[in-house]
Amino acid sequence: MSDLKNIPATLIPGDGIGPEITEATLMALDALAVPFVWDRQVAGAAGVTACGDPLPQACLDSIRKTQLALKGPLETPIGGGYRSSNVRLREEFKLYANLRPAKTLIPGGRFDNIDLVMVRENNEGLYMGYEHFIPIDGDPHAVGMSTGINTRQGCRRICRFAFDYVIRKGRKKVTVVHKANIMKALTGIFLETAREIYAAEYKDKFILDEIIVDACAMKLIMNPWQFDVLVTTNLFGDILSDEIAGLVGGLGMAPGANIGEHAAIFEAVHGSAPDIAGKGIANPIALMLAAAMMLDHVGLADKAGQLRKAIDATLNIDNVRTGDLGGKAGTQEFTAALVQRIKQG
Repeated sequence: MSDLKNIPATLIPGDGIGPEITEATLMALDALAVPFVWDRQVAGAAGVTACGDPLPQACLDSIRKTQLALKGPLETPIGGGYRSSNVRLREEFKLYANLRPAKTLIPGGRFDNIDLVMVRENNEGLYMGYEHFIPIDGDPHAVGMSTGINTRQGCRRICRFAFDYVIRKGRKKVTVVHKANIMKALTGIFLETAREIYAAEYKDKFILDEIIVDACAMKLIMNPWQFDVLVTTNLFGDILSDEIAGLVGGLGMAPGANIGEHAAIFEAVHGSAPDIAGKGIANPIALMLAAAMMLDHVGLADKAGQLRKAIDATLNIDNVRTGDLGGKAGTQEFTAALVQRIKQG
């Protein structure tokens, strides 16, 4: 990667609460003395306001140069307007792997001791939004159609990513999530490819399991501890990763990484929450945990460990928590407590 004394990275604060949680995360990284050199860019609604484009060329050029980015939530209009900037970024930089870990940070909840990882294919499937309407009898939206495509190459790439991740992290099991009983071609190719690669290259290195997506959704609620690492297609991964986040306290605790061969973007996966923007009450933990994943990615695992340790201590020793976690702290109060923990070592 880059010289660890000077690591160029793109910073996209995002929309809504994005700038608030981004500044909180930067304060934590500054306390860690992390050598990122930030190139600030805009995208989403902020990009439209500043440049008339939800994904400005300057932002794309920056990521292409740094190959590394930290991103706050970007606003995407519902049912119209511009196409998701998040999806466009994944396409532009071929960020084929979406990595979503979920781990219990505050013990004693309804689900305790959760430690799951979702590996989601990021560039194919139904989620990509290849859609159109067919007009009939004067109704321009009489028929809505969507096309999903999964390729053998794409399936191989994400399965190998998941399998290598399990071996690298010393984990024990991968569960392939599919709907091959009904979508025999679209998700059948995914299941078939996972089986073939496992048998040829990874047999006996870990356990390979498989499950139909609706059964997986149920079992994640009934007994999530039976799972370890899950790998699945784009749309199923989008839905199940949010369900998994719910097991550990919600999207405010859920970081994400979008990884390709030539770039990686780390993000808070929650929305821009415009209803609480500017109120100083947003939970910055998801973006902070995404920054920890970013530190791991550039070879600063010790710094990543310090950040995660400080978050744990702030939550569970100091009992400083934002409102969504049952506490009374605002964003700045939580961040100040966290920075103090980092400085204490």
